[in-house]
Amino acid sequence: MKQAPEHLVNLIEPIVEGLGYECVGIEFNPHPQHGLLRIYIDTEEGVVLEDCTKVSHQLSGMLDVEEPIPSNYQLEVSSPGADRPFFKLSQFEQFIGSTVTINVFKPINKQRKLTGKIDSVDGNVVLLQQADQLLEIPFQAMSKARLVPEYDMKKGRRNGK
Repeated sequence: MKQAPEHLVNLIEPIVEGLGYECVGIEFNPHPQHGLLRIYIDTEEGVVLEDCTKVSHQLSGMLDVEEPIPSNYQLEVSSPGADRPFFKLSQFEQFIGSTVTINVFKPINKQRKLTGKIDSVDGNVVLLQQADQLLEIPFQAMSKARLVPEYDMKKGRRNGK
């Protein structure tokens, strides 16, 4: 998965959680001039702009002092959104029965992009129900995974919300 390097996760997660938020995941895309450090936060009630600003302010101070990233980068704090990215196996467990899209490094069933319902998690393997077959997808084989939002077209909103 596209999780940031461990030293960044170890610096950032405790601050986010100490502020009362779940640290859904951290992405770091290094680039000499246009790097991006993106932190996804969430709460039971959801996240609003003020939450992102609060976390961004706290993280900016720590990152300025610690300087864990030697190159230029932009800090972005965001909610995971309806199509939330997955970074950990526990997130697949949390959303069993939901539809996800998973990109894999090497084709599985001649596909690099798989969409189906999460059936279960067994060790480090996600079992994905795709039409009439159950696919076993090792966590380490995944390059990216996202929840597929389910909308109630009659009411114009996500199911369950």
